[in-house]
Order: sequence, then C-alpha cells, then structure tokens
Amino acid sequence: MNMQDAVSSVFRNYATFPGRARRAEYWWFILFSIIVSAILGVIDGAVFGYSFTSATGEGSAAFAYASPGILPSIWSLATFLPSLAVAVRRLHDTGRSGWWLLLFLIPLIGFIVLLVWFASRGNPGTNAFGPDPIGAEG
Repeated sequence: MNMQDAVSSVFRNYATFPGRARRAEYWWFILFSIIVSAILGVIDGAVFGYSFTSATGEGSAAFAYASPGILPSIWSLATFLPSLAVAVRRLHDTGRSGWWLLLFLIPLIGFIVLLVWFASRGNPGTNAFGPDPIGAEG
C-alpha cells in the first residue's frame, strides 16, 4: 500500500469505525496529515503572518510559541474524524477495542503504549473485528 492508496482509503472510510486498518494505511495517513499541516502552516504564516504568544506573561520571550493558524486549524478539524476512525480500526487490527484510545488521557505513558500498539503487527486471519486486511488484498 502506498501513500495515495492509504489516504484515499482513509477518506473513503471517513467515519467508519468498524473493521480493521493495516499498519501501512495508518502510518501513511499520519505522514500525509503531518506534511499537509506543515505546508498549510507555512502558507498561513506567509499570508496572515505569525502570531507569537508568551506562555509566562509579557516580556518573557524564552517561552514564546506560535499560535496555530487558521489553515492548519481547519485541516485538523476536517481530518479529526478520519484520524480517529483509522486509529480505532488500527487498534481493531491488533485485537483491541477502540476505547483503548482513551489512554491518550494518561500523559506520556498512554502515548507510548498506543504508539507501540499502532506500530505492532496486526492479528493474522480473522479476529473479532473482521477479516485480516492484508489477507483481503492478496
């Protein structure tokens, strides 16, 4: 599966939570989303300018950060449901419920656990969430 196939598959299944997603589909979509967000951020900064906000109050430039622009924010809203859906389908491929995404609420540890699960190989053959997506293509 290449990036074009993965992205079209994710958008074709825009808010489809049942089923399974293979690793390539998930990671190609994540890479595509990061690239588009970065490009939109550069365009947004060039068109609308960058706005910096100090995290500690006025006069402290050491903790200043650029607030997200309108274009990356629109992209994030447009891809929220497909990102959530492909993450749930990816967990289904490893035999886990989509509710495990709530581990993101646990700082650092939840992110690391989910990252390992997203990167791990899916269950071969049919599991409780459907047929093997790799076997379905072959």
